[in-house]
Amino acid sequence: MLSNTSRWLTYLTAILYAILGVLLFFLSTQLAPVFAWSVTPFMAMTIGGWCIGNAWLAYVSASRWDWKLIYPALFYLWSFGITELVVLFAFRDRLVLDHPIAWLYFITLCINVITAIVGIVDYFRLRPARQDFGRATQPLHRIMALGFVMIVGLLAVYGLFAQVGAVGTNGGIFPEVMSLFTLRSFAVFYLSLTVGALPLIWEKSLAVLLNHAYASYALVIFITAAIFAYFGLFDFALKPGQLIYVGAYFLVGLPILFVLFREGTGLRRA
Repeated sequence: MLSNTSRWLTYLTAILYAILGVLLFFLSTQLAPVFAWSVTPFMAMTIGGWCIGNAWLAYVSASRWDWKLIYPALFYLWSFGITELVVLFAFRDRLVLDHPIAWLYFITLCINVITAIVGIVDYFRLRPARQDFGRATQPLHRIMALGFVMIVGLLAVYGLFAQVGAVGTNGGIFPEVMSLFTLRSFAVFYLSLTVGALPLIWEKSLAVLLNHAYASYALVIFITAAIFAYFGLFDFALKPGQLIYVGAYFLVGLPILFVLFREGTGLRRA
């Protein structure tokens, strides 16, 4: 297993994301104008949802701290911090660090990256073995993981290369016009989700899939809550593509919720 240093850094990352996420989620209107770059209140609340989801995922990972069970969640968390910090660096000319909330976002990503570096160094130093244990996954589980990776991965690739004005950036899918800064931030979020889900395609232990679903589920809950909070922004009659953004979270969230209630969260079976 990875070192205690890596574990406590993961706990610290969870705490920072929790504070950041609660502030952005519940004070989105007040904090959007002073965030690290130009965002709307809906975007700020959505980013807050990411952060609360990250906090829960990091906490679950640190509390269970069993490599064979949590490694996909750590892959997501490490990838998120690294790629989001890369986006900040790429758009550093538009980065505004005048308000404490902007500094908190920047510092949280830096701690996330430090956590990732220590974890990656631990991994190559200790070489923890991936193990098959407990109940086995079924082909349907791996097909669902493959479908998720393909769909979310395509969204990530599109967001990484699309330019402002392209389909989906002008309110066609997300209900507001996105700057290139915001578009790339969303894209690497989807990329990180893809990185975390990729090992599930060949994972043979059901508990690993259940743990990842459980650890990631707060992302679904809070991003969906942000959608309902700003539901008035959506116009499905004029822009039916917006159904993709709303529907995706229900298509992912409801089946996962059913599986978690039926099969458990992975811990009992580990």
